[in-house]
Amino acid sequence: MKLSTKGRYGLKMMIDLAIHSEKEMVSIKSISERQGISENYLEQIIALLKKAKLVESARGSKGGYSLVKPPEEVSVGEILRALEGNLSPVDCTSLNDGHKCEEADLCVTKNVWRKISDSINEVVDNIPLSELMDEQIKAEDTYKGEFQ
Repeated sequence: MKLSTKGRYGLKMMIDLAIHSEKEMVSIKSISERQGISENYLEQIIALLKKAKLVESARGSKGGYSLVKPPEEVSVGEILRALEGNLSPVDCTSLNDGHKCEEADLCVTKNVWRKISDSINEVVDNIPLSELMDEQIKAEDTYKGEFQ
């Protein structure tokens, strides 16, 4: 399975929000500057995250975006599925999309794809956003220490 830039950048955006929105709302512009991602692309990503009820927004001079739930209650799986859709490596392992392979009864590889799909989902569903947030903070502290 290969994630698109939408999934990769969206995860970076959510880590940024987790770190910076604890005290105040965060603007797309500030995320764009910190992450080096275009504001227009972040606007597209944030719309999907809002639709999935992972982020909320406020208008006005103190407006911006923040997480709906605490970072420890948001999984990487929730974020990636909001941005990428189903994380199955092949269509035939998707349970909720109504796809039915004509060869499913004879396919000896479907169990391989199902195991891969289950493993991917288990991993991403068991990584809370807070874990990535903590790792990012440590990495930034280490980086700052090297250049001071």
